[in-house]
Amino acid sequence: MSGRDVAAPDFYTYAWEPIVSVERDGCFLTIGWADGMTLRAFDLWLRENAVGAGGVDPATREGLFDPAELTDDIAIESATVDDGGALRIRWALDGADATYHPGWLRHVAQGRHHPGSWIPSMSPWTSSTMSDLPTHDGSQVLGDDETFAAWLNDMFRFGVSRLRGCPVDADFNVSLAARIGAVRDTNFGAHWDVKADVSLAGDALTNSTANTNRRLGPHTDLPTRETPPGFQFLHCIANEAGGGFSTMADGAAVVEALRAEHPEHYEALTTLRWVFFNRGPGIDHRWSAPMIDLGVEGAPLTLRAFYPVRGFPDMEPDDMPRAYAAMACFSRLADSDRFKLASAFVPGDVVGFDNRRILHGRDAFESGGHRHLRGFYIDHDDVRSTVRVANRRLDQTSPTSVS
Repeated sequence: MSGRDVAAPDFYTYAWEPIVSVERDGCFLTIGWADGMTLRAFDLWLRENAVGAGGVDPATREGLFDPAELTDDIAIESATVDDGGALRIRWALDGADATYHPGWLRHVAQGRHHPGSWIPSMSPWTSSTMSDLPTHDGSQVLGDDETFAAWLNDMFRFGVSRLRGCPVDADFNVSLAARIGAVRDTNFGAHWDVKADVSLAGDALTNSTANTNRRLGPHTDLPTRETPPGFQFLHCIANEAGGGFSTMADGAAVVEALRAEHPEHYEALTTLRWVFFNRGPGIDHRWSAPMIDLGVEGAPLTLRAFYPVRGFPDMEPDDMPRAYAAMACFSRLADSDRFKLASAFVPGDVVGFDNRRILHGRDAFESGGHRHLRGFYIDHDDVRSTVRVANRRLDQTSPTSVS
């Protein structure tokens, strides 16, 4: 390869940012740019990322080296900067020559290869800092990349974002989901309906409390799963009922308030476990975890907070009093005016929200009428992928430009 005709180990286009120096340091190279930025790169990692020289397949951009083949014999014979500012390496074992894109190497030096890159930082909110849901033009979301990206970015930033003016056709969900990612199927189906009518008796036969006229307190869906669905999308097809306002509270803000103001309750909810399970003919989903499930470092916050499916305390009996006290405190915070926003669903609305962060609920209905919401879930991984691609296509200047 010559000049700037250098492939990167992925399918993105990088600005050409010439390297000005390269120095050997044992099994590392220190690569430098004119502004002082450096990257200390391990030799075996560089060998794995050599495009077209046995490291990365030029067609799939996937690695070819089996780790069993990575030995100390794979050493750098020479490392230089070519006339265009690309890194050139000759490998001693097989004599392979590899050229590395300087812009791709620089994006690693800048940390843009990490999972959080090109995704907005989380911005916790309360009712005093956000008076209404972030709202975007639903009539443009399928065809306009900027509207689509702005809607998704707000979902990551605030945990919730609304489209207004979408078609009320029940099949619109299918088209919208296809633009976002793979739908997460559950025992409720890939696309499911929430149909509530105040004429239904409180004990009407249904497969979910959501399909009754009862109030629903702040909760997250399907805590009965090892990994609950990441994002939930609710499309309003019809709403003729009085009352029944949708409520949203930012669980991230609630958790932070609990940690700061009630540390003993925070400790209980992050360590003591509960068994959540779906009661239903032909299904038996169960999982045991804390209500505030912090997971591993870097994992999304997961709140398991749906009282209709919280079955058993999975803890020592002596821990149960403090577990119930902590749960009650958390629920009162989430349902307070300090954190909760209430808004009516308008036909044509689509509200997308982080199901593991946002505590959603519904006021009781007050007068007769039919309400029909159609929903689907898409996991975090797929929505994260889509928002990264959307932001990079819009040529954001850096990952922090969407934070």
